[in-house]
Amino acid sequence: MAEPLADPTGGSALPETGTVARVVIDSPLPQLDHLFDYAIPEKLRGSVVPGVRVKVPLRSANRVAAAYVVDVVETSDFGGALTPLDELVSDVPVLTPEVWSLARRLSERSAGGASDILRLAIPSRQVRVEKAWKARRLEASGQAPGSESDDTAPQPGADTDVDGVTRVEPVADRGRDDHAGTVEAAAGAADVSDAADVSDGLIPISGYRDSVWHTVAGGGRLALDAVPSPRETASGAPIGSWARTLAELAHNTVVSGRTAVLLTPDYRDQDQLEAALADVLPPEQISRVDARQSNAERYASFLDLLDDRPRAIVGNRSAIYAPSARLGLIAMWDDGDHLYREPLAPYVHARDAALVRQEESGAALVILSHGRSVETERLVQMGWFTAEAPKPLVAPRVIQTARQDQPDAASGAARIPSTAWRIAREALETGPVLVQVARPGYAPAVACANCSHLARCRECHGPLGVTRAGATPACTVCGALAVNWQCDTCEHKLFKLVTRGSGRTAEELGKAFPGHTVIVSDGERNVQTIDRRASLVVATRGAEPLVPGGYAAVLLLDGERMLAAESLSIAEDCLRWWSNAAALAAPRAPVVLTGVAGTLGTALANWDQSGFARQELDDRRALRFPPAVRVVALTGTADSVDRAIDDVRAEHELPPGAVLGPTPHEKDQVRAVIRTDYALAQRLAKSLRASVVKAATSRRRPPAAKGGYRPAPTLKVHFDDPEIFQ
Repeated sequence: MAEPLADPTGGSALPETGTVARVVIDSPLPQLDHLFDYAIPEKLRGSVVPGVRVKVPLRSANRVAAAYVVDVVETSDFGGALTPLDELVSDVPVLTPEVWSLARRLSERSAGGASDILRLAIPSRQVRVEKAWKARRLEASGQAPGSESDDTAPQPGADTDVDGVTRVEPVADRGRDDHAGTVEAAAGAADVSDAADVSDGLIPISGYRDSVWHTVAGGGRLALDAVPSPRETASGAPIGSWARTLAELAHNTVVSGRTAVLLTPDYRDQDQLEAALADVLPPEQISRVDARQSNAERYASFLDLLDDRPRAIVGNRSAIYAPSARLGLIAMWDDGDHLYREPLAPYVHARDAALVRQEESGAALVILSHGRSVETERLVQMGWFTAEAPKPLVAPRVIQTARQDQPDAASGAARIPSTAWRIAREALETGPVLVQVARPGYAPAVACANCSHLARCRECHGPLGVTRAGATPACTVCGALAVNWQCDTCEHKLFKLVTRGSGRTAEELGKAFPGHTVIVSDGERNVQTIDRRASLVVATRGAEPLVPGGYAAVLLLDGERMLAAESLSIAEDCLRWWSNAAALAAPRAPVVLTGVAGTLGTALANWDQSGFARQELDDRRALRFPPAVRVVALTGTADSVDRAIDDVRAEHELPPGAVLGPTPHEKDQVRAVIRTDYALAQRLAKSLRASVVKAATSRRRPPAAKGGYRPAPTLKVHFDDPEIFQ
């Protein structure tokens, strides 16, 4: 039952004929994470509808809080007087029913607060943008601004054009003078799922069997292996084949009268996808939602999405919360990318949000990648996803130098073996060569020239690095120059460079291949596309530029250094990075993997990423590592963590070894880890949420001095924390 708030002014009880607003308060406080009942003042009745922003008074200190109206009912279960709403902030219902339901379920799954997710889903209000949007709607409806005869704000759950199936003429069938095309509404009532029967204007999904679209049209779930080859748009812009695949799926979804939400991890991938969509959909049916937009642009895009028109919505991880009552497709590109991890509480991964939204909406869900993640492989083995591969199978030509006989031991141990040098030299006669390296910069780390111990800053003990040739080493943490440096171990005063970043690699390649242009693309230098002229392109993982027709050769360096990172997912991450780079090669162009053999190198050479994911999942099941189980990290004071664990043990029967720790974490805090099966995870999340509320509302001790009250105990719960096993 929603908690009522008594009227602090002692007003009379709400009349039986009155209305009550049930609101969710926009607050990070866990004790406020439920619905509250407020009376709707007479002057606001009719204007306060589900989804609008309001301000509500709180009990203490005469505070006013922002809130969203979730529901409007006639009476409250509370028999006393209700506090009235303080203010109607806007009459635009920005919280739609499907987004609220999604936020509530995700918060319950992760022991978090729904309002934390709503802050990701709903942009901050921009008054000028909202007024301009309402004016355009009034003008489109033929009313003068200020008219009260029609409410122009879309009402969540309203029947505006929901019962019909909207059919959109494909771009390929439109004349140049009528690019906007026509929109036809099918006569008679039809469910959203009936939209899949619309076949006019559908285009085939390039490189795949017809069963791929049939599964999507029926609201199925697909784990799709991407075609590993470069393509070009109609305007000649280079893109990956994966972008064309998603664009074709989105086109067919929009033609069928539904909306497609397409997720990409970063702006480079998003730009490719937008270029591919421009070939199959008109601009007015492509909506962009991403972090690069200003607050005004993002709010304008969000308001445009409240109109129930079929479209393709493109964005980063937060786009999964974009409003769409007629959702037909959710698609993710490269779901293993760490940028899909939400750094803000309650830390919901975009993949998990997509799974829940697909279940609630009945839309299709497609996860497309060159390297299947272990999490997706688990869902495939459960039968929750159907795995599909391109037909016919396409694979890059991968060469493993670790499996080749080298002319001498020095050549085999070199960072760039002789085979790679020869292939690069031959490839430069026909086009550009991509060289992928592990780290940006010139020399990210230096060491003592005498004892080889890593050089540390004398101020903060951070690692020293060199930013450019001839530069004085400086701390990578505090920036202090290492002037008059002396080794702490042997007191030697000279450095040596022990790592090579993108800058130093480019310098060495420029000397080895005089007369050829060397291009560097990393976090500091953003190069998205290059032409077909012969050049050497040194790029860090994920920053590889696109080239029309693909690279003449691809060299994958520093494999052993990448694999040395302390991370549970480093092997699958490396396979994904290498696979994405290999997919940029021209057909039959050589892809050289240096220094890596074993099952990982074999998986890349055979283009069997799904087989490696199966093996990795089997290993994690044996060790009870995620995603075979769910893990939750409890962080806080020792007392609060111990109490939370005791509460969990009192309510649930945990198997031996389920609780790890607590161990010291940061400052005066500790961390404990609980491993649980998926069947128990939902109930465990509910128990832990209760512990968080209890810790947040515990009585504060009296002040020890005039400095004020000590802060209340804090407890943080993080489900599926990727840093636990790093």
